[in-house]
Amino acid sequence: MEEENQLRQQRLKKAEELRLSGIDPYPSFNRISHKIIEILELFGSLEEPKVGADQSVIRTAGRLMTLRDFGKSLFFHIQDGTGRLQGYIKKDLVGADQFTLFKKIDLGDFLGLEGTLFKTKTGELTLLIQHFHLLAKSLRPLPEKFHGLTDVEQRYRQRYLDLLVNSKVRDIFQIRSRMISMIRNFMIERGFWEVETPMMQPIPGGATAKPFETFHNALGLPLFLRIAPELYLKRLVIGGMDKVFEINRNFRNEGISIQHNPEFTMIEFYQAYATYEDLIQLTEELFSHLAVKLKGGLTWSYQGETVDLTPPWRRLPFMQSLVEVGEIDPSILDDPQRAVNLARSLGADLRSTDGLGKALTKIFEQLVEPKLRQPTFVTGYPLEVSPLAKRNKENPELTDRFELFICGREIANGFNELNDPLDQKERFMHQMKAKEAGDEEAQDIDWDYILALEYGLPPTAGEGIGIDRLVMLFTDALSIREVILFPLLKPER
Repeated sequence: MEEENQLRQQRLKKAEELRLSGIDPYPSFNRISHKIIEILELFGSLEEPKVGADQSVIRTAGRLMTLRDFGKSLFFHIQDGTGRLQGYIKKDLVGADQFTLFKKIDLGDFLGLEGTLFKTKTGELTLLIQHFHLLAKSLRPLPEKFHGLTDVEQRYRQRYLDLLVNSKVRDIFQIRSRMISMIRNFMIERGFWEVETPMMQPIPGGATAKPFETFHNALGLPLFLRIAPELYLKRLVIGGMDKVFEINRNFRNEGISIQHNPEFTMIEFYQAYATYEDLIQLTEELFSHLAVKLKGGLTWSYQGETVDLTPPWRRLPFMQSLVEVGEIDPSILDDPQRAVNLARSLGADLRSTDGLGKALTKIFEQLVEPKLRQPTFVTGYPLEVSPLAKRNKENPELTDRFELFICGREIANGFNELNDPLDQKERFMHQMKAKEAGDEEAQDIDWDYILALEYGLPPTAGEGIGIDRLVMLFTDALSIREVILFPLLKPER
């Protein structure tokens, strides 16, 4: 830290010297003719690159990243948001004053460059500098060249440096950006409308989670950051928008882990006159589309194990999974007390009001979920943990719901939507009893949503897909913090 402060003081002194000599360290910007990627694409494949007569001089800009001093000449690299380009400056070409000024430039400074292109003996496209000017002075040194930025927490706290010096990190967020665009286009091409719903809500609903609270001063109204957009999206289906989706930010006041960040991104979508079977097929098509576009095929390696997205994917009933994968005694499936005892022995925090369905779900999370490595749709979740899903016709204690697991991680959740307003009201009442008993994640009664349901929700299926976890899968990232630009961290001071 002391060395960094000394370097900062040296750079502050250089900036002041520049000002005294009449050079603004932060001047107004003049336009460039080419981004670096454009230079590389237009001229990189030519044996002897020639710039057209109408553009005899290339004008570009970027941050100085490397520097090799040969006395009366220097090789260097600049980098912008699109790529990296080598430059070459000679004293006898630019003059003594410009050359002396260039030698005072520090790594990390932003430069505007003008010159012509050539290729070195090793074949590297290089800009021969005719003129340069300082665009912005960097007052702090970049992370050391060979070791980069390796401390994990520092990488997250100073993501701007992480992006600057770690190309693999930039690749992750480029893939994330491309993925979201592909998902959006995929949905629009299939007739879905993209919509926006409130991020501040008077009643937090649509999921089982503890919300963040805030307050609107002008209205004197307590509000909550949304935990899910579900109830608003279904209002739109009631209003006649049969196919809707939202790529949304959700907020849940829960713990932080390699799979959880309190602020996260999902796509949630609803389709009228469809069942969860239709959404299962749509999900397989979407993931296959992304895999071909982003990975070049349906099979790749994630954290050392092979992932195969070739459809159709395995379907596994929830109860069956507990016996076949979790290896529990089948008699426990119908024995609330034994199920609760087993769940508690596995570390589950169950309340006296929690029933069989909640206990079995906790057992599933510990004994089954981690073992679901290849894409698997688990179907038929208990009614107790599915307050917004339609009952199964054959077994009303289960619901027409699925969750998708890949590499031991939940990626998606979908179901046939409950459209009986009386049944929905009864389930909300049960949730309120759970909340009164101390369950902070239980849902409140949304009376306006009940009112909307009474006007009629057509048979509808809905699904949510975790974008962050999907990016983790496609970029071989172990932690969700690797795929969120600014994950939540406790302040250093």
